[in-house]
Amino acid sequence: MRSFNMTPIIDIVFLLIIFFLVVCQFIEAENFPVAVPDECGFAENDLERKGQVTTVTVIRTTDERTDFAVGAEKIAAANYTDIVEKLTKLIDMRLKDLPADGRVVILRIDKEVPFAQAQCALAGIAASCATDIQLAVLRDKGTNDW
Repeated sequence: MRSFNMTPIIDIVFLLIIFFLVVCQFIEAENFPVAVPDECGFAENDLERKGQVTTVTVIRTTDERTDFAVGAEKIAAANYTDIVEKLTKLIDMRLKDLPADGRVVILRIDKEVPFAQAQCALAGIAASCATDIQLAVLRDKGTNDW
């Protein structure tokens, strides 16, 4: 009676598991939890973006502090003037090699963040070399609308 050799299949399964674990870690790097406003009616889905997209995230922490991030890099600063300068510098570093029409920044703001603090992110984007800003919104789970 012949037996089926399971060793190659087990090797492949373990390689796939390791691959997906590594990939999931990279995807999680920019995944900050953001609760967007409830009253978002629609959003434009731009699938054909030119160049690289940079994400700026404004997060409200559990200790009532507001944190800022460009991509996966969080920004720590003593005052909001420093935050604007650091945001501008990080955005410029990510977008400087792209053509002018491909410098897109996606802004994600937690709905618990006061507008006065969200203005720092807007000021940093305005001072950078970005030529386009897009707002990230959450898809309505009850319908197929944005």
